[in-house]
Amino acid sequence: MKKSDLLEMLDIFSKKIGNTKSELNYKNPYTFAVAVLLSAQATDKSVNIATRELFEVADNPHAMLELGLNNIKKYIKTIGLFNSKAKHIIEMSEMLISDFNGVLPKTREDLIKLPGIGRKSANVILNELYGAPTIGVDTHVLRLVQRFGLVGSDCNTPEKVEEALEKIIPDYYKPFISNYLVLFGRYICKAKNPDCKNCYMKRFCKIVKK
Repeated sequence: MKKSDLLEMLDIFSKKIGNTKSELNYKNPYTFAVAVLLSAQATDKSVNIATRELFEVADNPHAMLELGLNNIKKYIKTIGLFNSKAKHIIEMSEMLISDFNGVLPKTREDLIKLPGIGRKSANVILNELYGAPTIGVDTHVLRLVQRFGLVGSDCNTPEKVEEALEKIIPDYYKPFISNYLVLFGRYICKAKNPDCKNCYMKRFCKIVKK
């Protein structure tokens, strides 16, 4: 994609979507980390439904450990992989208390040490909570960067896409590019039944051009 087209695309995203952040609901940094952990292979809507009551009774590592594994499972049982996710919540809470004084760390290096938090999740946390110019690459982002021709066809992993986007996205837009693509992919350019009729990015779409 030419630089002029990229800047035009980013400007349109900014006007249509705005500098919005995550659709996950949370009360503090810890609960956002829990919500991000739960969102793997699950919709934000389903996570928000489950955490609405969970965060009322446990919004910090100590309270979550006191709640216990089996009770956590009861709150999140409607979410896919809830057994392993509940285990990760317990393990993450234990590590936060033992290694970080109960406070969510503010560096990617420390965040990825936490059970259930990988590089993508760490990038999302840093971006949402601290406005860091980190780029989280999920399935929407992977799909759309190819559809728009933002990266080469050899960029076929989250790590490669993240590295490529870091090089081409202007600094101002780096805190927002992930959400632009995620929300556009979630509501307009859906993997199944894309809403091409109401798409405002047709001129950049490689599939439309074909």
